[in-house]
Amino acid sequence: MKHIQLKLIHIVKVFVILTMLFLTTACWSSREIEDLRAYLGIGIDVADETKFEKEVNMLGGHYPKKNILTATVQVVPGVYGRSDQSQNTGSQTPETFFNEKLTGDSIFQIFRQFSLRRDRPIIGHHLKVVVVSRALCEKYGLEKILDFFLRDNDIRPSALILISQEKAMDVLSSSQPGEIPALNLKGLVNNRHRTNRILPPVSLSRLEAYMQSKRSFILQNVITAENEIKFSGAAIFKGEANQWIGQLNQTDLESISYISGTAKGGVLKTYDPENGQSIVYEVKSADSVITPKVEGDKISFHVSMRTTGEIMEDWSEPDRLVDEDYMNKLTTLFKKQCQKQIDETLYKLQNKYRVDVVEFGNQLRIDHPKVWNRVKDHWDEVFSTAPITYDLEVDITDYGSAIH
Repeated sequence: MKHIQLKLIHIVKVFVILTMLFLTTACWSSREIEDLRAYLGIGIDVADETKFEKEVNMLGGHYPKKNILTATVQVVPGVYGRSDQSQNTGSQTPETFFNEKLTGDSIFQIFRQFSLRRDRPIIGHHLKVVVVSRALCEKYGLEKILDFFLRDNDIRPSALILISQEKAMDVLSSSQPGEIPALNLKGLVNNRHRTNRILPPVSLSRLEAYMQSKRSFILQNVITAENEIKFSGAAIFKGEANQWIGQLNQTDLESISYISGTAKGGVLKTYDPENGQSIVYEVKSADSVITPKVEGDKISFHVSMRTTGEIMEDWSEPDRLVDEDYMNKLTTLFKKQCQKQIDETLYKLQNKYRVDVVEFGNQLRIDHPKVWNRVKDHWDEVFSTAPITYDLEVDITDYGSAIH
């Protein structure tokens, strides 16, 4: 019996050793990173053939296609190119990235065309951001433009989607020394604790959910000037066709953060009506409860909002002692300013664009699923006529570190 036990223990040991050998083997199907080119960002614009493409076409390098869009691919690691100084000295300066541009009517085919120009294929495993120009969005729905990205298994669904007011390729060309534009764009969304003018990030997977549900939505706008980029407002997309219909400004995004309760930080500025001097309130947090009300066929909403923060700058009466009367005055001023912004944004959404991008409909779906099923196919039209009331509480918790 003991002999049999020892034999079984020996068999188990051999099995464990063999299993460990299999688990510690290298990736048999791997490809060295040096043999690949990873692209971190891609910009998609209305077709605009480069000089290279025009010359190649003249030399017989054309293939059957329609010129619908131009894709700008931001590739890393960089190549070694000569700067003006290095041309004189003979030295070479490494670049952190380079942009490739090609034109066609299929993004997938464009990517394959890069294989005719570069010895290493490009891969999308590390794609961080996709920038689509407003001009292209006005012509085609996002579902068509981004179809390849939603199908390709190599592309991560966490890639950020942005809309460029001008050319998308300019966004990927703007950078400061040592910065990679795609990484900079991806990193900007992490500043939401500093400002409520940045939307919660919309990834490929989240965007697909919006488009499949046929809901209207907004995407972060990015603009360029003097070779620099800036997030500025949001682009509005109508649910049925996923097509661009307009835009909201930075103040509108602040209002939406109060209504939705998503503000993690931000600034609210008002002016003293007596002397016109500015007073600044830093938003520390925001809470919101959207309550749908259904009475027969009538749907309405009430929103309870609360924001907490502190006074960070006071040009009106910087030396004044902080007392209850003054705090009440400031609270009233900030509340009026916030209400003014919210009223303007709600008017735009319900009367100018007639779309729900704050997800009032989602709360109706949760609280009244039967009512939602009845109106979901034409929700934007229902939303545009639904009465919306709200109450707002502005809580000043501190006057900053100044001693008064």
